[in-house]
Amino acid sequence: MHIAVLMANTDESEFAQAHPKDGSKFEALLHELRPDWRVSVYSVKDGQFPAEGAVYDGWIITGSPASVHDSDAWVGQLQALIRRLVAEGQPLFGACFGHQAIAKALGGVVGDNPGGWVFGLTETEMAGVPVRLYAAHSEQVLRLPDGAVVIGGNAECPVGSFAIGKTVLTTQYHPEMTPEFVAALVAEYAGKLPADVARRAQASLAQVADRATIAARIVRFFEGG
Repeated sequence: MHIAVLMANTDESEFAQAHPKDGSKFEALLHELRPDWRVSVYSVKDGQFPAEGAVYDGWIITGSPASVHDSDAWVGQLQALIRRLVAEGQPLFGACFGHQAIAKALGGVVGDNPGGWVFGLTETEMAGVPVRLYAAHSEQVLRLPDGAVVIGGNAECPVGSFAIGKTVLTTQYHPEMTPEFVAALVAEYAGKLPADVARRAQASLAQVADRATIAARIVRFFEGG
């Protein structure tokens, strides 16, 4: 199995440089269950895209502090690639920004979360299974594209996950993040977010995400299950 990771994270801060890139995080997540899988990472936020017409066994679009509404050329190029992959039936998974980019590229609507920032560990569900995942977003999918079905969410994020047949699977959350990274992220952003958001995020770290559960779901998706 050969997976392409489209890395969209535009954060090049000192904090970001001190931690693994998102491509490495997703590679580590997949290798926990499928150590023999090959992973190729493309820094799409730097304009590094796969060759025209490239085919992989699966594709992953990462999170990003960028918005799917940004006018940067790479955002438009990514959305065009999404439409091609879906039209060709190549399996595509998106997380956070990736989830939103897939929705927007296919005609859905992405906008501000009415409740503001969602940050830290949150309880949601995916395909009817309760799951705890890490969140870091203020925008979310407000309306699904045609043909998509909600398969997970909660009160603060009703479209927390959606699917299109066996071709597309998404989550608004961050399956690639580890407890150690999220603890550092919460500390880094403590003074940059509303105080109540920061307090809730810090308190949420008493528990950890269901990493193995979501990793198994992603692997099963790419294997056609």
